Amino acid sequence: MAKQVKKEKPKSTEPEEKLPWKMKRQYKVVLGCLLVLLSIGLLVAFISFFMHGQEDQNLVSDVTDRTKPAANWLGKVGAFLSDIFIYKGFGAASFLFVKLFFVTGAFLVLDLPLKKLKSTWFWDLFVIIVLSILFGFFANSLPELGGTIGYEMNLFFQDYIGKIGTLLVLVFGIIIFLLFKIKISPDSIKTFFEKKKSEMKDELTPVVNAINENGAGYNLEEFAIDDKDEEADFNLEDIVLKPASQFEINKEALKPTISSYSEIELEPSLKSQPKIVEPVTPILSVTPSEPEIIKTNDEAFVIEKAQDEDIVEENLASRLVADFGLFDPTLELSNYKFPTIDLLKEYSSVGITINQEELEENKNRIVETLRNYKIDIAQIKATVGPSVTLYEIVPEAGIRISKIKSLEDDIALSLSALGIRIIAPIPGKGTIGIEVPNKNPTMVPMKTVISSAKFQEAEMELPIALGKTISNETFVFDLAKMPHLLMAGATGQGKSVGLNAVLTSLLYKKHPAEVKFVLVDPKKVELTLFNKIERHYLAKLPDSEDAIITDNSKVINTLNSLCIEMDNRYSLLKDAMVRNIKEYNEKFKSRKLNPEHGHQFLPYIVLVVDEFADLIMTAGKEVETPIARLAQLARAIGIHLIIATQRPSVNVITGMIKANFPARIAFRVTSKIDSRTILDSGGADQLIGRGDLLFSNGNDLIRVQCAFVDTPEVEKIVEYIGSQKAYPNAFMLPEFIGEDSGVKLDIDISERDALFRDAAEIIVTAQQGSASLLQRKLKLGYNRAGRLIDQLEAAGIVGQFEGSKARSVNIPDLVALDQFLNNEQNN
Repeated sequence: MAKQVKKEKPKSTEPEEKLPWKMKRQYKVVLGCLLVLLSIGLLVAFISFFMHGQEDQNLVSDVTDRTKPAANWLGKVGAFLSDIFIYKGFGAASFLFVKLFFVTGAFLVLDLPLKKLKSTWFWDLFVIIVLSILFGFFANSLPELGGTIGYEMNLFFQDYIGKIGTLLVLVFGIIIFLLFKIKISPDSIKTFFEKKKSEMKDELTPVVNAINENGAGYNLEEFAIDDKDEEADFNLEDIVLKPASQFEINKEALKPTISSYSEIELEPSLKSQPKIVEPVTPILSVTPSEPEIIKTNDEAFVIEKAQDEDIVEENLASRLVADFGLFDPTLELSNYKFPTIDLLKEYSSVGITINQEELEENKNRIVETLRNYKIDIAQIKATVGPSVTLYEIVPEAGIRISKIKSLEDDIALSLSALGIRIIAPIPGKGTIGIEVPNKNPTMVPMKTVISSAKFQEAEMELPIALGKTISNETFVFDLAKMPHLLMAGATGQGKSVGLNAVLTSLLYKKHPAEVKFVLVDPKKVELTLFNKIERHYLAKLPDSEDAIITDNSKVINTLNSLCIEMDNRYSLLKDAMVRNIKEYNEKFKSRKLNPEHGHQFLPYIVLVVDEFADLIMTAGKEVETPIARLAQLARAIGIHLIIATQRPSVNVITGMIKANFPARIAFRVTSKIDSRTILDSGGADQLIGRGDLLFSNGNDLIRVQCAFVDTPEVEKIVEYIGSQKAYPNAFMLPEFIGEDSGVKLDIDISERDALFRDAAEIIVTAQQGSASLLQRKLKLGYNRAGRLIDQLEAAGIVGQFEGSKARSVNIPDLVALDQFLNNEQNN
C-alpha cells in the first residue's frame, strides 16, 4: 500500500474543471466575444433560411463553388450552417443554440463562473430534443420545423410504440420540464384554484355582512360555488338575495369567529381589521441533495463535492400571510417592504472550486506522515469547503485514536499549513477528521446565504444565517432557541462582520413590529449605520437622544431598564396564564386578551453588545449583575442577548455569564487558554481567521465560514428601510431611576450626629470620602457611618456617590474645614 501511494501522481485533470480559473482573462474575453458574434450570425442565418432556404438548396452540396450566389443573408456559410442545424438537425428548435452560445459568451466576457450554466445547457438541450420530436410529430409536411433528427426520432418511436405512445412520451417530457425547471407542482395548481374560489367568497362577504346588520339572516354557504358547475355565472350584480324567511338559517355558521370578552364589548375599528394577504406556496422545498463523488486513481481515496444549493430570487418574507379574524401586529406599517436580495453585492468568485491536484498532494502527505508512525489508513475521503477541506480517515483495525490526535503538529508541518485541526472521532461517524486550510480560500458572500432556500423557508422565530459549513451548506440557527449568544475572537478576525451578518439576517426576515434591537457600541463606529432605522427597529430609553448607546454610563440604566421590561412581561404572561412569549402573542392575536387590561403584542428584543470587555473594565458588577439576571430569566419573554468581546478571559467572561450562554461563537484566538475559556475546548487557536469560526451549542463544534457583508451593503439595506414610513418614535423601554445617594439629608444642623465634626476632620485629613474609613477610625457600625457620609454630603463636604469609586472631598484642609463650619453656624 505504501509503494502504491508513493508511485501515484496526479496525471491530469479534466479540462472542463480547470477552464474557469486556469484560462487567462484575455483568452476568456476573446472566446466570449467569438461566441457572442457566432450567436448573432446564427440568428441571422436561421431567420434567412426560413425565407430563402429553398433557393440555396443547390449550394449546400458544393459550398466551394464561388460562381453560384447565395440568397442567405450570411452567404454560403450561413446557408451551410442553417442546413446543418435546421434541415439536417433539430429544426426550429435550433434557435435555442443561439441563446446558449450568446449566454456562454457573455459569461466568459463578464468573468462569471461557468458552472452556473450547467443547468441552462442541460434544460435547453432537453427542450431542443423534445421540441424537435414534437414538431416532427405534428408537422410531417414541413421538415424545416422538426428537422431530420426530429423526423427520424419520431418515426423510430412510432415504429415501436405507435402514435399514441409517441404522444404520451412527449407529454411526459413536457411534465418533467414543468416540474423540475418551471417548478409547477400539483400543490401550486391546487392553491391557484383555491385562491380563485376564496377571492369569489371574499367578494360576497361584505354584501352578506351588510344585510346581516340590517336584521336579515343569510348564510354565506348558500352562495358557495360548485366546482362542477361549469356554466355558473359568478357576476356579483346578478346575485339576488332572498329574504331570510325563504332560507334555512344555519345558526352555527352565523356565530362570530372572534371570541368576545365577557367583561367588556369591544367595538370594531379600522385598526383592528385584519389584513388579508394571498396565501403563499413556497417556491422551493429544502431537500438535502446527495453530494457528487469524484473518484481518483486511488480506490481508497474519493473526493466529495457538494451540490449547489437552491437559490430564491425573491425575499419570501415580503409576502406576509395574515389569517382572517386574527389581530395583525404589522397593520400600522402595512405597506412596509422588506429589503430585496439585489441590495446585497454579488461577487464573481463565488462557489467552491476543486483543485484535484492539491487534494491528492495533501492526501499523500497525510498518509505518508501517518505511515511514518506506523499508522495505516484503510480509506480516506475529502470534503471541500469554502476555506477548509475535511479529510475523513478510516484507520486500520487496532489503531488508537489518541495516537493520531497527538500528531496534529507533525501533520501541520508536513502540509506546511497555517493550522490543522483534528477531530477524533467525528460525532455520529466512525471516522477521524483532519481539517486542512485551502491554499485559495473562497469567500462566502451574504447574498448567497440570504438567497438560499434553507434560510428563506426557515420556519423559525429569529432565524440567523451565519455562513456555510465545510459541506457547503448554509448554516441557519434560531436565536430564540439558543437563547443567548456569546461571540469572542482576536482583533480583526471577523466579530464585527459576524454581528452585521446576524442583524442583516433578522432585517431580511422579521417585520419592524416583530423584533427590536438594543445596540451597545462602545467603539462608537461599528453599529452607527443602524441609526437610520431607529424608528423602525431600535429601542431606547425615554430620555435618551441616540438609540445606539455609546456611553458606558448609560449602559447600566439600559440594562436595568431591560430588567424592568422583563418583570413587566412576566406579569403579563402570568395574567394571560401562558408560559412563553410565543404562546402569549398567539393568544393576543386570536383576541383572547383584553388590551384595556394592559395586554399588548410583545416584540422580541435583541440586545447586542459589541465590546463587552470594555464595559466590565469601566462598570464591573453594575453591568455583570443585570446581564446575568437577563441571561437567566429573559429567554421565555423574548429578550435575547448577543455579546461580543476581544478578550475571552475569565475576568471578562465569568462563570455566571458562561453558564447562561450555551451558544458560543469563537473566531480565531491567540492561545489555547482563550479557546478553552470561550468553548470549554481547544480548536479556536487553530482557525485561519477572516471569518473562520467554530459554533458551539453545548454539544458538538461546527466549523463555519462566516458570511461576508460589507459596509456599503449594510448602508443600502438601512437606507432602503429608513426611506419607508416608520413609527412615530423608537420603541420605548421602561424608565429606570437609579439610586440617588445625593439626597439632602439632615439639613438641620441640630439633627446632626454628635460625631459629625470628628468624621469631617477624618475625611478631610485622609482626603477620601469613604464610609469604611469612618468605621475603622471611629469604630462605628455600617449604618451610623453611612448616615454620617450622607450628612457630610448634605453639608457639601464630600461629593455624590460614584459607584465603586470613593467620594470626592470638597474641603482641602482642616483650616478650611474650621472656617467652613464656623460660617455655617453663623448663618
